[in-house]
Amino acid sequence: MKIQPSMPQEFKKSRNAVEPAEQERRSSVRYPFTATAYVTDMESGAQTTSRSTDLGRGGCFVDTISPFPVGTSVTLRLTVEQKSFEAPAKVVYSMVGMGMGLAFTSIEPEQLWVLESWLGKLSGVAVPERQPVAAPPEESPPPQNANPEHGYVLNELIITLMRKRVLTEEEGKALLKKLMN
Repeated sequence: MKIQPSMPQEFKKSRNAVEPAEQERRSSVRYPFTATAYVTDMESGAQTTSRSTDLGRGGCFVDTISPFPVGTSVTLRLTVEQKSFEAPAKVVYSMVGMGMGLAFTSIEPEQLWVLESWLGKLSGVAVPERQPVAAPPEESPPPQNANPEHGYVLNELIITLMRKRVLTEEEGKALLKKLMN
């Protein structure tokens, strides 16, 4: 943005100081995406029903006249064509009369499949079919160092490698199948 030479020097300095904050802070690509959005404040239980305007791996924007304040922990449910995606999120941007930007704080594996299938359709990248999750044998307890986040990270990595065509679809499916077992 060009600043008019006739502007006072103080305004020019304050305007330049604000510009870095206006730069893109998202870590993932967003796609235009309209769905019914149900947002619930985790602390107060207050709810709002609105619509999403975009969606990405890291979050979405919800169009609403009365957004929750920045920092509010919420539960988000997006519904379109009888399919729903639900995840906890945090309000990272809020503007009264406009809406709020939400960043997902975690995504359960079964919800990740819904999100990935939507993002796959939006981006034109094929997403592997959902594999059934095999229940671990009851007699063997999970290892002491097991972290549920590791499975999510590995799943995300495999899908990213498939999208970047580092892995073929067959290789990716085989790895995802092994990960689920």
